[in-house]
Amino acid sequence: MGNSATEAGDTPGGRGRALASTIRQRLFGRFRNTGLVLGALFFFASLTPSLTPRITVAQAVLSGLCLAAGYGLGVLLRWLWAYLELPLPGAGGEKQRRRIVLASCAALAAIALWRSQHWDNIVRTLMHLEPAAPARALGVLAGALLVAVLAVVVGRAALAAVRAVMGLVARRVPRRIARVVGAIAGVLLLVGLVNGVIFSAILDMLDASYRQADSLIPPEMQAPQESDSPGSAQSLVAWNELGRMGRRYVDARPTAADIAQLAGPGAKAPLRVYAGLPTGDTPEERARLALEELKRVGGFSRKALVIITPTGTGWVDPSGIDGIEYLYRGDMASVAVQYSYLSSPLTLFLDPDTGGVTARALFREVYGYWRTLPAGQRPKLFLHGLSLGALNSERSFELFELLEEPFDGAVWSGPPFAASQWAGLTRARTPGTPVWLPQFEDGSFVRFMNQEGSSTPPGTPWGPMRLVYLQYGSDAVTFFDRNSFFRRPELLDAPRPPDVSPAMRWYPVVTAMQMAMDTSLSMSAPMGFGHVYAPSHYIDAWLEVTGIDDWSPEDVARLQRHLDERRASELSKVPDQTVDG
Repeated sequence: MGNSATEAGDTPGGRGRALASTIRQRLFGRFRNTGLVLGALFFFASLTPSLTPRITVAQAVLSGLCLAAGYGLGVLLRWLWAYLELPLPGAGGEKQRRRIVLASCAALAAIALWRSQHWDNIVRTLMHLEPAAPARALGVLAGALLVAVLAVVVGRAALAAVRAVMGLVARRVPRRIARVVGAIAGVLLLVGLVNGVIFSAILDMLDASYRQADSLIPPEMQAPQESDSPGSAQSLVAWNELGRMGRRYVDARPTAADIAQLAGPGAKAPLRVYAGLPTGDTPEERARLALEELKRVGGFSRKALVIITPTGTGWVDPSGIDGIEYLYRGDMASVAVQYSYLSSPLTLFLDPDTGGVTARALFREVYGYWRTLPAGQRPKLFLHGLSLGALNSERSFELFELLEEPFDGAVWSGPPFAASQWAGLTRARTPGTPVWLPQFEDGSFVRFMNQEGSSTPPGTPWGPMRLVYLQYGSDAVTFFDRNSFFRRPELLDAPRPPDVSPAMRWYPVVTAMQMAMDTSLSMSAPMGFGHVYAPSHYIDAWLEVTGIDDWSPEDVARLQRHLDERRASELSKVPDQTVDG
């Protein structure tokens, strides 16, 4: 009978059942105590305040990933402990230890969920938002458990794949070599599978989706009739080649009558020039076309000209350009060229160079022509960009190229943490000034501003070129710190920014995961917080850069209120306008 059982186990069906049982055990087997404890601690910390409020789904995903990360780290630490042959608890009290661990984890989770509404409301109150609903905790718990289990199962599957490769290698080489070579080969196989199959499929889907959205023209958005507008019958740029964001930008320019209501008589309609991706095969072709269109509409005969570098999808933040158009009473022009139709994070990850190449091509064309004009007969020249646009606008020139004839200034808002020039200036700040509002030397070349203004003393003289970075402390796109996995970020040092809660604490690994989630949520923050920059703060920055002084403080305040109220109303009707690409 014993031989019969053995023979049955050796049949194809028996081997299949044994394999299935092994797979189930590997993927859904018992959870380790050390992993559960550290996972519960990570789950607890994930619910504490960070830079932005989190909706239920976002909090559930974050808490689930933190729970899974804590569990994985706990299992790794236990394995390392055993590998070093340090003493481990015996099997005798395993059941009692299990009960204690489960009870402790349940208590930690219950306390965290009970406090989670209060922690979220701390940030919501700071940003003048309505309190979170009590039922949020149940959604967070259910979603977090689902995400955590899926993450652990995927992690176990990846580990099983690595072990399988190690087993194959071990048949041909010595055991110790097999472990190293097999582990490396298994990891490379997984990375290749994810990048070559899964990731490629996702990118193809996103590419098709964004391309289709970019070409979509809403029926109510008709081509402009004014001859000085891109997309008109007289334009060098066809309406259907502007792209979705270009059409939105051109269509939203204020009229002379709009500006006159706040700026007084004599206002003009500002000029807006835009070249979409379909207008040329290369960044250089699109930049040359934008220059010709700018010359056609008379952009170089205005008092000021702004070279705008848009975000990933080609979006130009209306808050950033409306204010300066009003300050100049419409007597100005702006020009932008699209370099992608993917969102900013995808563009930065998949094609990090094209944005900088495009920004540089446009700057060379416009600046090169601008330099040929007599100094007294050309407009003031400014640069502007938000987020990825700020990063690429920084890259559009080299300082040594500007020694003889510098442009007049720039306003860069929400520079991402990867912006090298911004990061270098921040590191070189005057000792004692905070990372969220630094001062660089005497403030004559570059200044940093937030909701409350600049750290540079009023009346400080400017040099020949004026650079201003507008940044909010609650903007994780700017202040995400890759080192915060294992080191407290400088943003949390005292004094803190006015829009960052004093209740925010640093927790190893978890805080970095919180801030990473905040980067994706910062564009859904209320205006004046996160990555949503208010027109009134842009106006303060533009006043610094342009030196405009023919507006009374009362008129400036009236303009700021008007544009803030209008933008807030627009965002309430079409919230997706805050999305950075």
